[in-house]
Amino acid sequence: MSEGDMDHEYFESMYRNRPDPWGFDTSFYERRKYDLTLASLTRPRYRSAFEPGCSNGALTIRLAERTDRLTACDIVDSVVGRARERVHHLDHVQVLGASFPEFWPDHESDLVVWSEVAYYLAESSLASALRALDDHLSADGELVVVNYTGDTNYPRTADEVDAHIESYGSLTRHTSLRDESFRLDVWRR
Repeated sequence: MSEGDMDHEYFESMYRNRPDPWGFDTSFYERRKYDLTLASLTRPRYRSAFEPGCSNGALTIRLAERTDRLTACDIVDSVVGRARERVHHLDHVQVLGASFPEFWPDHESDLVVWSEVAYYLAESSLASALRALDDHLSADGELVVVNYTGDTNYPRTADEVDAHIESYGSLTRHTSLRDESFRLDVWRR
């Protein structure tokens, strides 16, 4: 993590008293967002995917249906445990306790999903994450970015993340959806 990122304690405190503080398993917003995320994928199946910030695995379990190999991670140990429980029966899914953007799988992925994770990053960390895509996103790979568009105290807004990816220049926007509560973009090499 670099200075300006949301720190580990913020996420620990969110989960300390509530196992699902954002309602990943219960809210219509989350179910609809996940449905649209999966609908935006341009292929029926992916060889290898990476999902940082997986939280309790609510999206992870759904991505697993579309991937041959899936690596997910989160920095909060308690939710890593819940995500692991959710996918324990799936041999092709690995959930790790790790910090993003420092951690990346040791293999290329043809799908990377940043679902409400990129706007927690300071500018330098977001730039680092984009540079890491050069090494970790396959030549035919896709980056899916989903961010809440309401008011937050996070380091970046959804639109700032989008502008940063646009200016990076190595990805081309394939799909863009702007909802009243979130934006979803699919980028390709």
